[in-house]
Amino acid sequence: MAAFARSAPCWVDVQLPDLEAGKRFYGELFGWTFRAGEGPYADAFSGGKLVAALAAKQDGRMPTAWGIYFATDDIVASVARIREAGGQVITEPVRAGRAGVLAQAADPGGAVFGLWQAGDREGFQKQNEPGSFCWTEVYTRQKGRVDDFYEQVFGFQGTELSPGPEPDDSGEGEPAAAGSGPGFRMWSPAGTEPGPDTAVGGRSVITDAFPAEMPSYFLSYFAVEDCNSAAGNAVRLGGRISAPPFDIPYGRMAVLQDDQGAVFAVLQPPVSEKAAE
Repeated sequence: MAAFARSAPCWVDVQLPDLEAGKRFYGELFGWTFRAGEGPYADAFSGGKLVAALAAKQDGRMPTAWGIYFATDDIVASVARIREAGGQVITEPVRAGRAGVLAQAADPGGAVFGLWQAGDREGFQKQNEPGSFCWTEVYTRQKGRVDDFYEQVFGFQGTELSPGPEPDDSGEGEPAAAGSGPGFRMWSPAGTEPGPDTAVGGRSVITDAFPAEMPSYFLSYFAVEDCNSAAGNAVRLGGRISAPPFDIPYGRMAVLQDDQGAVFAVLQPPVSEKAAE
């Protein structure tokens, strides 16, 4: 398993009220298999490769949500930068056995994310392929502060994309995702040429079309072979469709909820001209 570049997304997990129900849902939706971890925790595999984890919530007050983790080679220094940049440290660095060290934090807009300093476990063994993680973006109302924060903490270089259509005023329109909405910014790691080819995540804006009580959050995407089919299967398995399948410059996507309320997105990459021949 190759080491992850500093600040790259390297892991996702979901906190659920019912772990066994989560295994049934994601096992059928993505074809994942599971291996029990320490405590109420299950590693998820796609084609025998590690792609995510499911965890049973230990506190009912915790959100039922997917969490994203960014790689760091010095978690103590990363935590210090978070504080300096105006973020909040929720969980101080704690060792997860021999696997590594983790911490949790929130950006100035309140979106929660994790840090991971690898030990024996680097992170994903598979990504950007069907059944695995492929993208993440933060939704915020504090565009300027949040841009400065991630660029200071992680060294991200931003690429602002041209605005597209905004959601309708009912709040039920398509989300400003992957360059399709207002004020979308892509993040590229330090030392790379900023742009879509090097981007590892992004920042979108929560517009006034959505309820004022909607908090800032990260939305993580999983690659699928057929977006329409994945959305239909999610409903069949007891989940919901938050944003029906629609086309964006990078494929076809939908925003879904699992049968316990955790929100995630699926993305069907576009067919290349070569493959279409």
